[in-house]
Amino acid sequence: MEETISLYDIFKVLKKRIVLILSIAIIATLTAAIISFYVLTPVYQASTQILVNQKPNEQNQIQQQDIQTNLQLINTYNVIIKSPVILNKVIEILDLDTTTTALSNQITVSNADNSQVVNISVQDEQAYLAVDIANTVAQVFQEEIKNLMNVDNVNILSPAELPENPTPVKPNKMLNMAIALVIGLMVGVGLAFLLEYLDTTIKTEQDVEELLGLPILGFVSRIPDTNDEAPVTAKSAQPVGREKVNV
Repeated sequence: MEETISLYDIFKVLKKRIVLILSIAIIATLTAAIISFYVLTPVYQASTQILVNQKPNEQNQIQQQDIQTNLQLINTYNVIIKSPVILNKVIEILDLDTTTTALSNQITVSNADNSQVVNISVQDEQAYLAVDIANTVAQVFQEEIKNLMNVDNVNILSPAELPENPTPVKPNKMLNMAIALVIGLMVGVGLAFLLEYLDTTIKTEQDVEELLGLPILGFVSRIPDTNDEAPVTAKSAQPVGREKVNV
């Protein structure tokens, strides 16, 4: 006979193990909060924008062909920005204690479709250092591209600035706590059903009926202990004298 589980059975299991489920979820959320607030190091981000554009000609016009050429070069520029040619000079100028590979992992280069604006984002544990790296990368790239590709079509559009109260982009504390809460609930529910599956004890008459598949005609109540006599006191334990009987 194939065993099926109804929604009522599921609800009954969840209700029975609700304390366990909520406990695991709360513990997971608190653990994520402690790690996010006190263990993980905050990471800050700074961004600068450069414009890839040819200088106007003598008639003060930019040809459509020049714009298409710039768009095609942007993908190449994105690779050059993170190349050792640029990053080695950035490390030297800022006297950074890092490698080109590690610095490259801190830098993200992107641009919107059909846009001549390239965005350079840098993440670092120090907010001011992220700003310095972003601006230095843009400046070094603007200077070096003239020698590397014999072009002069890069201008710094928006340099990175250090705000008064920088806000870290990592870790996202609320997101981490929300994820931990969801995972805690999932683990709690899974553990509740696992414990219910492993629990083969019979506790009620309904369990017997479900196990045997037979109706219950009656059951015997538990008989309480009869050793409930009143304790014998000193007064009641005194011997009783014989009464005189007159004939």
